[in-house]
Amino acid sequence: MKKHSPLGVFKSKGRLNSEATSKYRSPFQRDRDRIVHSASFRRLKHKTQVFVNTEGDHFRTRITHSIEVAQIARSISKYLKLNEDLAETLSLAHDLGHTPFGHAGEDALSECMQNYGGFDHNLQTLRIVMFLENKYFKFKGLNLTIETLEGLLKHNGPITNTSLVNSLIGVKSFKNKINFATFPSLEAQISSISDDIAYNNHDIQDGINANLFKLEELIEIEFFKEIYLKYKKKIDKTNYKIATYQIIRDSIDLMIRDLISNVKKNLKINSKKNKSNLNKPIVCFSKKIQYSEDQIRSFLRTKMYNNTSVVRKNQKGKTVIKKLFKIIKSKPKKFLSKDDLSKDKFRAISDFISGMTDRYAINLYNNFK
Repeated sequence: MKKHSPLGVFKSKGRLNSEATSKYRSPFQRDRDRIVHSASFRRLKHKTQVFVNTEGDHFRTRITHSIEVAQIARSISKYLKLNEDLAETLSLAHDLGHTPFGHAGEDALSECMQNYGGFDHNLQTLRIVMFLENKYFKFKGLNLTIETLEGLLKHNGPITNTSLVNSLIGVKSFKNKINFATFPSLEAQISSISDDIAYNNHDIQDGINANLFKLEELIEIEFFKEIYLKYKKKIDKTNYKIATYQIIRDSIDLMIRDLISNVKKNLKINSKKNKSNLNKPIVCFSKKIQYSEDQIRSFLRTKMYNNTSVVRKNQKGKTVIKKLFKIIKSKPKKFLSKDDLSKDKFRAISDFISGMTDRYAINLYNNFK
């Protein structure tokens, strides 16, 4: 992508449906604005990150997580002189396809859909922006740029299972404008790793605030031990939350510094900044920090995700999803339009349930108990 105006915006490969360009906004700023103004984005405020939306006002939800990912991705992209608007757009949109009740809800819906084409929250994001968000006379979906679609499609890297893509999206929908086998743009890679930075650190903060584990237990992770010991003598009951925030802040800063340093090194080795056909990831941590990331995930799995209270809530979420699927499958006309049902009944049911907020799903479930 090359600059095409003094404003520092970047050229795009275009959109699946041609549109006139804007004089005042770059293509990726327009993508971002379309996402922010979508109903699917607004619903993220009532969707689970780790804690169900009804458990407290100060825990992360999908929308606050997405905003935090966007902030991290934008900062990294700006420093590396990449397209910060594209990185921000991908970050704000990356979780649009999440079900209610987080990954527990996704597991339940995947189980329900295993004989009907499957379910995947990343691909559901593509369904939303390409088909389900309808605001325009000329086309379905939001008609986002090719770069944004590719970044969302390859959030976790090259696509190896095209059959699932074909089932949920339709390979032909991309009009041969995306190479499934390559890694996505640097901005997309930055968005993906910013997701990791955000949820690993903020899940720790939420876990401490939920009393699932204590701040001092972070010394079990070598990466956090040094940070914690730096503040240990200052920590007491009066500043515990401030200390937690400061340690998380330092952790994010260290991860970003390591990432930027490693990306610059990789770019120098490859000397192919912002190539559209990357055959290996450029955006990654050093081996030392990657090991720390793995330790953090293991810690969170043990102390948080497998915590009895969290598992119990997740199980309840799964029960809600499965019951709703069964009810809607038996009486689809009560919930879905004739047009939706005429195409693919089970995909329409999946779209409906995955788009629900925690609150809506719980209320609907309670109506049928």
